[in-house]
Amino acid sequence: MIVDYVYLFADEINAQRNIKEYFMKAIGNKNYALNLRRKNVLLLLALSYVGFVQAEHLDADQVIVTSVHTTEPLVIQTDPRIPRQPLPSHDGADYLKTIPGFSVMRKGGSDGEPVLRGMAGSRLNVLVDGQNVLGGCSMRMDAPTSYIFPETYDKLKVVKGPQTVLYGPGASAGSVMFERSISFLKEPGYKGRASLLVGSFGRNDEVADVKAGNEQFYIQGVATNSRSGDYKDGNGNDVHSSYKRYSGNLALGLAIDENTKLELSAAYSDGWASYADRAMDGTKFQRENFALRFEKSKISNVINKVSFQISQNDIDHVMDDYKLRTPGTMGWARLKHKTNNVKLSSDLILSKNTDLTVGLDFQSSQHKKGYGENMMAMVQSSPMTDDSKFQQIGLFGEVRHQIYDDTRVIAGYRADFWDAKDKRSLSASDTGGKSRSDTLSSAFGRFEKDLTIPVTLYAGLGHAERFPDYWELIPNHRSGTVDANSAFLATKNEKTNQLDIGFLSHHEKLNFSSSLFYNKINDFILIDSRSGYATMYASTRNVDVHTYGGELDLSYKIDDAWKTNASIAYVKGRNETDSLDLAQLPPLEGRLGLNYDNKTWFAGGLFRLVSEQNNYSIGQGNIAGKDIGRSSGFGIFSMHAGWRPSVNSVVTAGVDNLFDKTYAEFISRSGSNGMGGAIAGYNQTTRVNEPGRTFWLKGTINF
Repeated sequence: MIVDYVYLFADEINAQRNIKEYFMKAIGNKNYALNLRRKNVLLLLALSYVGFVQAEHLDADQVIVTSVHTTEPLVIQTDPRIPRQPLPSHDGADYLKTIPGFSVMRKGGSDGEPVLRGMAGSRLNVLVDGQNVLGGCSMRMDAPTSYIFPETYDKLKVVKGPQTVLYGPGASAGSVMFERSISFLKEPGYKGRASLLVGSFGRNDEVADVKAGNEQFYIQGVATNSRSGDYKDGNGNDVHSSYKRYSGNLALGLAIDENTKLELSAAYSDGWASYADRAMDGTKFQRENFALRFEKSKISNVINKVSFQISQNDIDHVMDDYKLRTPGTMGWARLKHKTNNVKLSSDLILSKNTDLTVGLDFQSSQHKKGYGENMMAMVQSSPMTDDSKFQQIGLFGEVRHQIYDDTRVIAGYRADFWDAKDKRSLSASDTGGKSRSDTLSSAFGRFEKDLTIPVTLYAGLGHAERFPDYWELIPNHRSGTVDANSAFLATKNEKTNQLDIGFLSHHEKLNFSSSLFYNKINDFILIDSRSGYATMYASTRNVDVHTYGGELDLSYKIDDAWKTNASIAYVKGRNETDSLDLAQLPPLEGRLGLNYDNKTWFAGGLFRLVSEQNNYSIGQGNIAGKDIGRSSGFGIFSMHAGWRPSVNSVVTAGVDNLFDKTYAEFISRSGSNGMGGAIAGYNQTTRVNEPGRTFWLKGTINF
């Protein structure tokens, strides 16, 4: 009965174009308003009832998160199950926007591209339970975060800069890890978590996570469903942005003994998404995943833990120009990307003050594609051809040594052995059948000092060598040549040298952190679409660049109920080879939030202020996008309020972009231009405009 009321409420909201219209209708119709109030009360009572009769408590400090703070030098950790404002999309990219330094390139309502300090693509490692998930689209419809529903993970961890070697190769900008823990129930039974979200423009999310078992065994099922219609910008214009995504995950855990854990898991997801920036939409995003994880701890006085993981991810992606829009002339394309991952690592205790993690990782990825010219062709049965294969083996070690109680050093080194093959025909690529092999090195060292204030000071030097990825080597041609000439052999490996310095402080009332960086990147891999560097496809070029900037964030507890937080992020860079501004760098951004929470009721507001961007290089960029021109500054204000009916339930409501501002981010794709032709029924805009005023309501229970 409770579930029926919850879904009845969701269906009622989805029947409207947006929640604003829903509430306006309720105000003008007495019977309708009464019906609405009843459904609201029933929803809250359902959440409250479930919360009171169950035992698993929600975090007492759970509120809307508007900014995530640094927990240790260059490391951010947070619980991705806590609601965010502004309201994230279903995927991981939108969720990262609450971390200072992150930006997201919008393509529509879904599947944004995460950017850290102006760096995107394989410069930013994204791992899901330790696995690399590589998208299939040659035009980046599906960044790795497209396959991540953040709320289904226990922890989100971000390491900024080349300051770790534990999470795979490259990672010159940083590493992002969405993680689920292998954990068993303390006594026989079950526990779970469920949430329902409804919002403007037909937004509707359902999430369920249930685990049953005991101290030796568990079975866990996780299911998600997310959908939205086209959103409207601040002018009231529709943006081609509707989507639907769903996923399921099943895991079996076994505690062989007190210190030995094993988990076997399988996952499946699919969906579709409309795009405002190109001539085709994504009509299939199928992911199939199988993984095995093994952990054994307390093996000896030296070997504290051994971890092993093996996984396979199969991406099957289809894009076309006729299912979600007025048919055009592009037809369809089907692309597949299979990625196999293996990782073995060991945590060693070398002495009382020295810990060492050593290991190896392996990754193999194969990409294939097929094309059709009209909607009558059978997509599923059409032949596909391999176009590339990449393989990497890495050896790594990271040591942490406590010099004194308040002084420590952390350092690491990794060697990566790469092999890649261009599997295209000679008619499609002048490097068809060719191979290339490289051995790359990455290393870092960081010094940390705790003062008595308490304040931690740190300084780190990092070096990262990055092998060009599929999107840099295969779809593009090499600089100054015609399309048939491939960038596969001509593109050099990218080499980043970066200095990170900063400090952080954790007091009872004040938390404060500041991080600054400067880097010099030799053979930076630039995607150039300017005249002379592109015909049908862009050129992949190597140039020398540098960037610098930093982030500052703080939170202050005014009293037991009131708390304020603020952050600022800035980055600037130069393309030294071309004597131009480095493309795709976000402008100065600041956030200011004020929150009230008496443990039963809470409310708050967020003011986001973004400067204009006058530093750009039209036609240059990366695999995700290119500069379009200058952008205007803007300020956006959002509000939220919530209620905890019990220790196990929370209901939250909010409005994003309260004043219905029309705006677009600097890092964005062209809006509704269909790669040169406007999308029928939608306004042409310079960039993809962000959503206008957005209402939302979310309920969460633990049981």
